[in-house]
Amino acid sequence: MNISEKITALREELRYHNKKYYDEDAPEISDFAYDRMLRALETLEREYPEYDDPDSPTHHVGGSASDKFSSVTHAWPLESLQDVFSFGELAEFYERAEAPAYAVEYKIDGLSVSLEYENGVFVRGATRGDGTVGEDVTDNLRTIEDIPKVLPPEAPAQLIVRGEVYMRRSVFEQLNAQRELDGQPLLANPRNAAAGSLRQLDSEITRQRRLSIFCFNIQNSAELPLTTHVQALDYLKQLGFPVSPRYPLLSDPKDIEAEIVRMGETRGELDFDIDGAVVKVNDFALRDRLGSTAKYPRWAVAYKYPPEVKETILEDIVISVGRTGVLTPNAVLRPVRLAGTTVSRATLHNRDFIREKDVRIGDTVRVRKAGEIIPEILGSVPEKRPADSVPYTMPTVCPVCGAPVFEDEDEAAMRCTGAECPAQLLRNLMHFVSRDAMDIDGCGQAVLQVLIDADLVHSAADLYTLRAPDVETLERMGRKSADNLIAAIEKSKRNDLSRLLFAFGIRHVGQKAAKVLSGTFGSLDAILAASEEEMTEVRDIGSTTAQSIVQWRAQEQSRHLIARLRELGVNFTGEQTVKGDLFAGKTIVLTGKLTVFTRKQATELIESLGGRASGSVSKKTDFVVAGENAGSKLKKANELGIPVYTETEFQALIQSGKDGEESVPPEETDGQLRLDG
Repeated sequence: MNISEKITALREELRYHNKKYYDEDAPEISDFAYDRMLRALETLEREYPEYDDPDSPTHHVGGSASDKFSSVTHAWPLESLQDVFSFGELAEFYERAEAPAYAVEYKIDGLSVSLEYENGVFVRGATRGDGTVGEDVTDNLRTIEDIPKVLPPEAPAQLIVRGEVYMRRSVFEQLNAQRELDGQPLLANPRNAAAGSLRQLDSEITRQRRLSIFCFNIQNSAELPLTTHVQALDYLKQLGFPVSPRYPLLSDPKDIEAEIVRMGETRGELDFDIDGAVVKVNDFALRDRLGSTAKYPRWAVAYKYPPEVKETILEDIVISVGRTGVLTPNAVLRPVRLAGTTVSRATLHNRDFIREKDVRIGDTVRVRKAGEIIPEILGSVPEKRPADSVPYTMPTVCPVCGAPVFEDEDEAAMRCTGAECPAQLLRNLMHFVSRDAMDIDGCGQAVLQVLIDADLVHSAADLYTLRAPDVETLERMGRKSADNLIAAIEKSKRNDLSRLLFAFGIRHVGQKAAKVLSGTFGSLDAILAASEEEMTEVRDIGSTTAQSIVQWRAQEQSRHLIARLRELGVNFTGEQTVKGDLFAGKTIVLTGKLTVFTRKQATELIESLGGRASGSVSKKTDFVVAGENAGSKLKKANELGIPVYTETEFQALIQSGKDGEESVPPEETDGQLRLDG
């Protein structure tokens, strides 16, 4: 690859990652890796100026304004910052700036925004976008309590403030805990969570995410009697804006470097993410003389902390079972100090991660904090591996309830199949009582959690043992609510079998399959007694669904749940849609224009009598019903010697079967149809 091709490839890759980070809030690489890639491109463009391009990512802020929101043109550009990765590079900045003093602040890892005020009232807020044009997210910003909506009387008539919206670590952890409870994908890190929350079309969702902001610049400071950056931050605090908790004013480079080190060593104690420290020229007049490049101000740089990686011993692997039944392997580590905190555990994600990284109990592993919060294992150090180590294998039974585990290839996950697994209790109950299942009104997630916390419910069957006096004293309840809940539970006992089948949560048994099984077999006992082959003969029930039912009903937990529901009076019968067995086991093909029946009526009639309506003729076809202008299917039936009925004969056959008379096979009538007849 020549220089031109290398530069082009770097630009394309950086544009791709810009889009993932700024526009989609879904970065695929670390900030550190991105910064290194950008630095490599800057170096090449500097060494080979003939390949410079005004549209290069080195000349633009990475994001763009989404068409989901109205666009806002910034009165003052929202510039990015030049990154430095060593104190040597920081020294080069001092030489260029020649400033008497510098302010040092945390580099908050969030989403940059501008806030506009007119006559002391917040009127508009926008994302940075590409630095020139951003997105109007005023309604969403109004939901952030930290942002003052009305300023004190001494505020100027026009004020534009720049800040960084972020999500506190504590809020992020609470949000992810709730998402896990709801069975939703976990958010990767607070920065992505903040960016995605601020760019919601529904501002109520943004409000629920409890975002925060730090303000760090007055964009129109030249219009105010302010001469330094520290003075401007003090002024922002006076007006009610939250600013960085620390912004010391320092002159000696050694003091600046010591402050950067201190910030890095204590960042684990903060309730917000930082990915570096910002060093800014304090004097505004000097800033004006230094100016800016097309992308960066020359009066500030961001010192980026490299991800801290340490080695420690993987002492054990323990399995946790989530509320959706997924088995997650977790590493128990010999405690190690990392990014300001002591780390003793890390997720190993799933079986594929363990295989790919080849991590084993007793291994020396390399650990870092992803997004400065979540410990992650980068891999093992094979040369330090004990001689007696063996590959780790995932368990075949649930460590919580002992039920068999199945491998979900689609998600590279292993799941517990226990019908009464304590780890999945809330999730299983939420499905059991849902509208499409047993439809128990007034029994939502909050009520279920209260019942579980009160030790009243340990499985779905326990819902039917509840009594109003047990419930009415609980939080969120009362006499009327308790009576309504018990009535709804009692009513659900009479539900059709199809609802109960769906409520069991058997893999691959959705609403449609549950209705088909209920309508075909008529009772739960018949389904429990049916062979896998008998179930696969039912229309729309494949071998995968049949196997899941066979495996589920064989488990002790499933049998126990069924026995208890039976004792408690839950209905086990369904409205059987199969009215007879005249066509039991037969495959019938409809062809041509039907006049006695519609195609749908004929199909439903065949299925109601135990048969299967097929769309193609084969050797397995038992007979064909041919209407007017029958074509290739009739020809093939004649070639294979398959009996053919007219609609009239088909109708007579059904009637004779209903009357208990012996039906006349079509080949003994004059009804054999031929293409020439």
